[in-house]
Amino acid sequence: MAFGDYPADYNPKVHGPYDPARYYGKPDTPLSQVKLGEFGQWIGRRNKSPQAMIAAISRGYWRWSHKYVQPKRTTLTPVLHVICGSMLFFYCINYGKFVHHRNYKYH
Repeated sequence: MAFGDYPADYNPKVHGPYDPARYYGKPDTPLSQVKLGEFGQWIGRRNKSPQAMIAAISRGYWRWSHKYVQPKRTTLTPVLHVICGSMLFFYCINYGKFVHHRNYKYH
């Protein structure tokens, strides 16, 4: 599979129009239904390649976009998600600078 191609498991005759938010591979047990003893086997069945991780992030983005950005009557929710996410990101990358500016009481 090259960059920009359809997934290998996608068949237009079976699945219909392509949906970037859908996983077309073989379905597996959802994480919420995995027992603690089976967790290692479940992790072992995951595809851990960089391409698979990028595809998972892309599917997550499209699911978020279909739910919050693309409805006919959208609200401020996607804007607030982006603002809060960027605030959290910049707080995390600047945390080392914030630690040194704390006010300590020496008594």
